[in-house]
Amino acid sequence: MKRITSETLVGLFMIGGLICLAYLSVKLGDVHLFGTNDYMVKARFANISGLKEGSEVEIGGVKVGKVAKIHLDNYQALVEMLISPAVKLQDDSIAAIRTEGIIGDKYVKIMPGGSEEYLKPGGIISETESAVDIEELISKYIFEKE
Repeated sequence: MKRITSETLVGLFMIGGLICLAYLSVKLGDVHLFGTNDYMVKARFANISGLKEGSEVEIGGVKVGKVAKIHLDNYQALVEMLISPAVKLQDDSIAAIRTEGIIGDKYVKIMPGGSEEYLKPGGIISETESAVDIEELISKYIFEKE
């Protein structure tokens, strides 16, 4: 009967550790290796300053998706969002850029509408509210005081 050497045990321990590290990297990185069932909706904003790809999309403070892609389209920011399939958005929903706290990260807040029609995958949210630029408000306040 062969004995298991200490080198074999160390090797097995290292392989187990690498498997655990790979699992944690995928889970914590929110990586979908085999695709996702989320559907995409789009929204146009005049100003999204500070919003990044991967930012959260929330309804009522609950995460329902994330920002997948941001690009310029006809001098406006076109934001593509992946929304959970369990959430159905009415076609008169409103998307707004908000800040977590005073100087926190930006996220997209969706306020559901009252329509009976729902957005189809790839649909566009027509009602939007752009980000409020705190620096612009402060400079406007300072220079109006004089």
